[in-house]
Amino acid sequence: MGALLLAGACASAVAPAAGEMPKGQTTPDGMKDTITSESIVFLGNSLTYGGKWNELFGIENAVNRGIVGNTAADIDARLAEVTAGKPRKIFLMCGVNDVSHDLTADSVARAVIGLVDRIREESPETELYLQSLLPINNSFGRYKRVIGKEQTIRDINALLEPMARERGVEWIMLYPYFCDEEQNLRKELTTDGLHLVGAGYEIWREHLEPYVKR
Repeated sequence: MGALLLAGACASAVAPAAGEMPKGQTTPDGMKDTITSESIVFLGNSLTYGGKWNELFGIENAVNRGIVGNTAADIDARLAEVTAGKPRKIFLMCGVNDVSHDLTADSVARAVIGLVDRIREESPETELYLQSLLPINNSFGRYKRVIGKEQTIRDINALLEPMARERGVEWIMLYPYFCDEEQNLRKELTTDGLHLVGAGYEIWREHLEPYVKR
């Protein structure tokens, strides 16, 4: 299955300056896949972008709306295109790019939960799943703007979980499954300390499958 995946998640990204987070403008489907009431939408940043979700789950109705470099504000700016289709499900993950902009854990959590509230308002019948942020591994030294931000990511997850539960939104805690003993992203799952290789997407698939297939 690993051969079906984008290992680096940044194939169409604009080359970033040293230490900067990559940026991109399109999703793998180039926004050409129409979102309908049968769609299962994967919404987020480069981590979402890197998953070939239809192949991973053996389905045909997954729509990838991950864009490299997106923050919560970037996703908010394009959210109407997603909610207008009234999709069957949305799997949302974002926040690590916000962390790279030196935002506090509280401000990032509030921005992410703002997306949750807007989705609930604009597409109330959509089954919404909020996924935790994943760990990072700064031993690679690749993304200098997230160096020292490991605890911020953990704090965001700790804030998001009760916010999601208060709203009756399904919370999917993925973080522990990607960690080594020091709470860093496992080295065998990444080539740069942030993005996932095929084995990482296999772990992601394993823990999302019960929600995708229900």
